[in-house]
Amino acid sequence: MRLLVIEDEPRLREVLARGLEANGYFVDTAATAENALDLLHFTDYAVLIVDWRLPGLSGLDVVRQVRAQGLGSAILMLTARDAPADRISGLDAGADDYLVKPFDFGELLARVRALQRRAGAGDGSVFRRGDLVLDPQTHIVTGAGIDLHLTATEYRILELLMLRAPAVVDRRQIAQHAWRDETAPIGSNAIDVRMARLRAKLTGSGAEIVTVRGAGYRLAER
Repeated sequence: MRLLVIEDEPRLREVLARGLEANGYFVDTAATAENALDLLHFTDYAVLIVDWRLPGLSGLDVVRQVRAQGLGSAILMLTARDAPADRISGLDAGADDYLVKPFDFGELLARVRALQRRAGAGDGSVFRRGDLVLDPQTHIVTGAGIDLHLTATEYRILELLMLRAPAVVDRRQIAQHAWRDETAPIGSNAIDVRMARLRAKLTGSGAEIVTVRGAGYRLAER
């Protein structure tokens, strides 16, 4: 899963990026709203972590523009503003959740996981498609109760397909989600190779990867 952290304080921005990457996320960062909006033109992010107080445009401005553009990223706002009116303003602008500084990093992780589950319409703490179950906390994937032993890249591809199911996911989105350097698989057969291996591992799981010619891939229940 790829996240965007928008935070102008360098130390906090670095701590958040390091901590999130240590927990298996790909993280891009921006110090200003303008930089963040530039990144959002080219990259799809599952979750945006947005500081309210930024130089120039505010975090609230970012939230409003993201929603006005119809982007589907979940948004977690970070702020020292804890008055009810401020929380209402953030949520009404389009934020999905709100975390007041100072905060515990473990709570931030839990909120990111909750936003991830909400985006994928997960049941409880896991994603389910047929007899296929993916647990984002343990990174364990089972099919009909059997551990599928996916590689890290295979896991990230399947995670994206489960999050978006039954929608089609294109190759650019797969590259962004499953590779730290999204340009690495472009122009090669890396995605096709991973898809072939993942398809084989999903045999008997109650779900299958369907190729949609000219569009990408989608996950379907058998």
